[in-house]
Amino acid sequence: MSTGGYMPDDIVAANPKPGKAGMKAGLIGAAVVLVLTLLSLIPAVGSCCSCLSILAYVGVGVLAGFYLTPPRQAGQGAGAGAIAGLIAGAIGGLASSIITAIRAATMTPADMMQQIPSWQWDQLEQYGMDPRMYQEMMQQYGSVYGYVGAGLCCLGSLAIGAALGAIGGAIYAAAKKD
Repeated sequence: MSTGGYMPDDIVAANPKPGKAGMKAGLIGAAVVLVLTLLSLIPAVGSCCSCLSILAYVGVGVLAGFYLTPPRQAGQGAGAGAIAGLIAGAIGGLASSIITAIRAATMTPADMMQQIPSWQWDQLEQYGMDPRMYQEMMQQYGSVYGYVGAGLCCLGSLAIGAALGAIGGAIYAAAKKD
């Protein structure tokens, strides 16, 4: 019961579904992050796509805040943005995990060794590491490291997506209440 004006109960009643705004923005964001993940396979474009992915997570949160019906509150924007970022992060993380798992399954230890620049090998030798020891380790456990890395990549994408989406949604909802 409200005595007049906008009270928190009135705002929740006027905007009961921040989850719907988050889902809508999350699906759009998932498509954007998926395209950026696939574009990151191109060597010259990959580093730019990583930066753009971070901006995409914030943008997805802003879009979720935009989809909220006025009057908006920062808490609702954060919730909708977190949902959107979580969805986009899940799709981006899943795509990255699949790519990493395929690379781990198809690359030989020699291929993995060739990916490491010679100056890094020099540094490792200065610290007393024998490159042959590393190659032997990669032959025995290389694909396991790839699969573990794929799983961590997916979890990282979920966490980063949700956090940045919540930040974007909260800022937009606080700045643009109506």
